[in-house]
Amino acid sequence: MQRYGDRFDHNLHALRHRGKLRAALRPFPGLNLTFEVREGMVKHSHDFGPGERPELDRYLPGLRPLLEAQLIDLADEIAYNAADLDDAFSAGMFTANEIAERVPQYGAILEAVETQFPGASAREQFHEALRQLIDALFRACRRNAANAARAAWLTRRPFAIYPIAWRRSPRNRRRQPRSQAIPLRQGVRNARTGEDRRRSVSMIAELFGFFVEDRAGCPTPTPACRNRPAHRVVCDYIAGMTDAFCRRTYEQAFGLPG
Repeated sequence: MQRYGDRFDHNLHALRHRGKLRAALRPFPGLNLTFEVREGMVKHSHDFGPGERPELDRYLPGLRPLLEAQLIDLADEIAYNAADLDDAFSAGMFTANEIAERVPQYGAILEAVETQFPGASAREQFHEALRQLIDALFRACRRNAANAARAAWLTRRPFAIYPIAWRRSPRNRRRQPRSQAIPLRQGVRNARTGEDRRRSVSMIAELFGFFVEDRAGCPTPTPACRNRPAHRVVCDYIAGMTDAFCRRTYEQAFGLPG
């Protein structure tokens, strides 16, 4: 996309997909989303100030989204970090004890689990510790959300305040189980996953070039998107692919295994 002076933004793609990209499926141009829902989508997982993203200035830059959107952000972060830990553990990239060495809070949970279930396998103990970690993070979110409501922070505030974000709360900063800073880096640097990532990036780049040059295999854009440049239509098409569909499409396009 940079080649065309453009970019891919996950949040903006999600907003367009829920709106105009789905227009062909319904008799009206996209879903009738409220302003608050659209604002929560464009501010998902990151903030921006006035003028920083001119195309988003309509969505109250410099202010946090509503409490519901902040809770969704945290729930999403808990879910994908827990899933990453589970996947990396299952792939043998690290052991539960290696996590405990780097994250004392997780170590305390694991120690309690080992005491409570001494006869359980390492995998069973890992999953129970992971379950308790998710529960601890969920309870922290619920507690801080309640505190924010009691403090009348339901109104919008500058994003520097972060009323319910446990990962940025002064009280919890020292206690935070920094699961996304731990062996996930180790997993990303793993030779096997590094090669998988390089192959995936290459496949996406090749498909992008293929469809920009030859639109025959790319679905016809919806009426709302027909005036968009080819690179944007192709980008949206590839961004909506699942892993398996991307591999099948690559094989059909080039006659090669992905």
